[in-house]
Amino acid sequence: MVCGGSVMEHSDLAVDLPLSAIAEAFEELAKKVNERKNEQQHIRLDIFCETASLVSILFRCLGLAFKFAEMEYVAKLHGLVEASKTCQTLQEIIDLDVANDTVKTSGSSSRNLRRVQQGLDLVRAIFEQLLSTDDISLKGVASTAYGEVCAPYHTWTVRTAVYAGMYTLPTRDQLFFKLNETEQSAEKKMRRYISASLPVIEYIDKLYLSRNIVLNW
Repeated sequence: MVCGGSVMEHSDLAVDLPLSAIAEAFEELAKKVNERKNEQQHIRLDIFCETASLVSILFRCLGLAFKFAEMEYVAKLHGLVEASKTCQTLQEIIDLDVANDTVKTSGSSSRNLRRVQQGLDLVRAIFEQLLSTDDISLKGVASTAYGEVCAPYHTWTVRTAVYAGMYTLPTRDQLFFKLNETEQSAEKKMRRYISASLPVIEYIDKLYLSRNIVLNW
């Protein structure tokens, strides 16, 4: 059983074995990040959007607790998909917002990218927590990951709703069942995602920091 739906059409692999599709897609994206010959080469926005869209399936599988994260992630990603029709690279959208002084403005491409990046980092943190414990309940895993990555940037109202929803999370086994995985097969793919997502997340961080944009938002 797999939780379906996303902002983009996906292959059969993404539908039937989303963890495999996510790991493979991020490994390809990380390869592009790592193989850049110089600082002037940048990642294409449409490719980033296509890769990042796969992650929305995971939020859906986590249920009500992460409904807000899923809705925000999908909305911000849709904004980036629209931006990709006129901007070719991640660098381009940030430079455009810097020029217009709209980097942190609600609905801007730079803000959308920041929120999508946080979504990718949240999944990384959830996977790291899953790998570090054998707890049947996901409450501790998800609470720690959310507290580390997203809570500092969310309002009190959103944080309260998210933490209240933690009691509705599926169990560990239920999550793997939804993803068509066993514990063993899921662990390998989660490790692959963690390794591949880190250089992508760090690359986006550097795009902001190199333009003197602090990351406290």
